[in-house]
Parts: sequence; structure tokens; C-alpha cells
Amino acid sequence: MILPVIMAGGSGTRLWPLSRGNYPKQFLKLCGEHTMLQQTVLRLSGINHSAPMLICNEEHRFIAAEQLRAISSQNSGIFLEPVGRNTAPAIALAALRATKENEDALLLVLAADHVIGNQEAFTKSVEAAQPLAESGKLVTFGIVGNKPETGYGYIKRGESVNTDSFHVAEFVEKPDLDTAKKYLESGEYYWNSGMFMFKASAYLSELQAHRPDIYKACVAASENSSTDLDFIRIDKEAFESCPDESVDYAVMEHTKHAVVVPMDADWNDVGGFSALWDVQEKDAHGNVFLGDVKSKETKNTLVYGEGKLVATVGVEDLVIINTKDAILVADKNKAQDVKLIVNELKAQERQEVTFHREVYRPWGKYDSIDSGERFQVKRITVKPGAKLSVQMHHHRAEHWIVVSGTAKVLIGDKEQFVTENESVYIPITEIHALENPGKVDLELIEVQSGTYLGEDDIVRFEDRYGRVK
Repeated sequence: MILPVIMAGGSGTRLWPLSRGNYPKQFLKLCGEHTMLQQTVLRLSGINHSAPMLICNEEHRFIAAEQLRAISSQNSGIFLEPVGRNTAPAIALAALRATKENEDALLLVLAADHVIGNQEAFTKSVEAAQPLAESGKLVTFGIVGNKPETGYGYIKRGESVNTDSFHVAEFVEKPDLDTAKKYLESGEYYWNSGMFMFKASAYLSELQAHRPDIYKACVAASENSSTDLDFIRIDKEAFESCPDESVDYAVMEHTKHAVVVPMDADWNDVGGFSALWDVQEKDAHGNVFLGDVKSKETKNTLVYGEGKLVATVGVEDLVIINTKDAILVADKNKAQDVKLIVNELKAQERQEVTFHREVYRPWGKYDSIDSGERFQVKRITVKPGAKLSVQMHHHRAEHWIVVSGTAKVLIGDKEQFVTENESVYIPITEIHALENPGKVDLELIEVQSGTYLGEDDIVRFEDRYGRVK
């Protein structure tokens, strides 16, 4: 069977403020009722495959695990990268683990943030690639383009291998518009999708031949790995020493065994707001409205409204993104430049780059409703059966008011149940814990007061999720 390897470590900065550092685009519901990660997993339904393996950032581990659980998907392990080192090392980690059980494990490498409109065509391309990969070829999937795209790299095909595939003549960088037009007219070039299929042993052999430094670093990181629940933690120091390199640069451009299988499956990597507009259903005026939106004389505009009404009058070709704590207004044709705003916010160490107002945790989520000097108000949601860590704070006291559900509360050595319209007070430095013993979500309002209200003022004594800070 095929072992899917889903890379879910991207940051998606070109979709800010929807996509943030701690909740990037692969975990968002951008196109339908499922998140992009969930759509990637569900897309495998027509393929004979084993449980997928995930590779993601340490900070995203519980989000990834919860989203798989929500669609009843098993996994073959969730690799936690302590730092990002691009796709070549990430795939190497998966390949090394796969070869421990099966040297000829067949890897299908997918990104967690792609949209594919034609699942049948996707499945057919994967089926066409399988015998090639089983024979030792390193298969890349080339997207059949429908326009002169300057935002993607390209793959030039060479001589045919069979009716469904070609030898790779060369990989080429993102072209200018005139060159992209020539590529499209020639019919010999495909968009580089970043999706692959090969035997784990074949990939490792080529990586060792062409980039032994990456191979050695990944072997060292894997040898000192540890497993916690479904999470696989690798050696941080060894992985930090690994070069940052894509699989294209490290392997595919050098191997003599690269072949390309064309894929005409209505593919989009949703790399920016123009791409998000492209893949959505539009009204008669070319508009995409997501959320509570009212408009007059508006054309070809993308509006996303979260939590409040957004109204537009007499505008055209705009992107308007309203989240709970940030608003973006951009010319749709220049929306890629949102990354310049993100870079500026990073330089200023603004928290909006990393955090949404609503933050997800393994036990549920919280929404920072209001804050000021010496106080902060949060709405907290605790999932049934979930429990926050046993903890204390040096600088803040807390008031908890239950809105719905029942809370099991530990304060010092006293345990009590708190129900709707009841409240408790936790003094500074008092050890405490919160648990939802019920069958429905626990909703409560938390009012913090004190000299310092940062999330790092938490001393954990016990945590069922393995968090130490």
C-alpha cells in the first residue's frame, strides 16, 4: 500500500490575517466545510493507502492531531520539527522511519495546503505514478496549466516513458510573463506541484548520493528520536545542523531517475488571496463573499467577514479581510504584497503575526475578549473530558464565571463543582486546575488581574498533554 506523507509545516504568510504563525492556512476552512489538511486526507479515499504520516511544527501538534481525530482518521505518526528545514529533510525523516518497517515503502508526498477540484483526475494520476515509483523512479506530478502563471516553478518534460509519463528534462524557476506564455503555448511545461511519489529507499539513496550532509543530519536526528502518544520528536540539535533545502534542489534536479506524471485536476496551492478568489464560487458580479457581507455596486471583490457585518459600496478588484483583531484592505492584483506588511509586523514584534485573538489548545480554545492595564478577559471553551494543567501564576489572580456546562475545579487542596452562573476566585500563587467532566462543551469567562498577564506566567505541575511550559 501507499504511505501518504503530508507536509503540514508551512506558515502561509501571504494569507495574513487569516493565516497566522500559530494557526496557518493548512488548518483553516478556506474552501468548504473541512480544513485544508482534512481535505488532503479525505482526498486519499480513492487510493489503497495506509494511515498517513504527518510532518508539522512542534507548536501545531495538537491542532493537527485534533483535526485528524475530527474526521476519524488514523495516522502513522506525527513528526514534530523543532525548526523548519524545508522539504528535503522533512521527507528524509519520513523515509527513514518508513524503511524501518518496510524498505520498499512507497511514499506519496503531499502538501497539506493544496486545493484539488477534480479528485478523480488526482486519483488517476496517482495510479499512473505507482508502477513507475515501484520500479525505482522518482515521480513528480506536473500540473497541466491553464494560464501563463508567474508564481510557480515549472517542469519541462523530455522523452515519454509511457503514455502517462515523461522523463524530466529540467526544472525551471518562476518565469516572467512573456516566458510563461511561451511555456503554455509549447505544451511541454507543467507547473511544479511539489507532490511526489517514490520508494523510501530510492529517495534516501539519491539523497545520500547528492546531499550526504542532509542525509547524515537526518539520520542523526532520527536515531535520537522519541515517541509521545502519536508524536515523534527528533533530536533538536542534530536537526538544527541540517541544511535548509527543498527536495527539488537537493534531489530532483540531480537524479537521473526523475519522471513527471501530468495531472489535470483543477489544482491550486492557494498561495495568496487572488488564488483564494479563484477557487471560490462567485456571484453574478464576480464577487466572493464569506461571512456577513452586504454590497452595492461591487465587482470582482473578495470579502471575508468574521464576527461582524462588512459592507462595500462602489468598489472593484479588492480584497477585504476582517478578523476579530485585524483588517486587511488590498488591491486584488497586489495582494501578494501582504507579506511586506507581515515582515514589518515581525520587525515590530507584533503579536498579530503569530496569534489570532482566538487561540486553540489541546483542551479547547480561548478568545481574548478585552484587555487593559492590569486586566484581561477571556472566553474559555473546554472540550468534554478535557483538563487544563495543574498550575499556578506568580503575577495574576483569576476569576472564573461558568456560562454553560459544569466545571470541576481544584484550588489548593479543595476540589469542587461549579455550574452555570456560579463563580470561583483563584488567588495569586495558588495551585489550581480546571476540568470538564461533562458530555458537552464547558464555557466560562475568565477575568485575570495582576501586574503581568503573559501566557508565559504559568508554572505547570502536571499536564496530560506533555507540556512543560
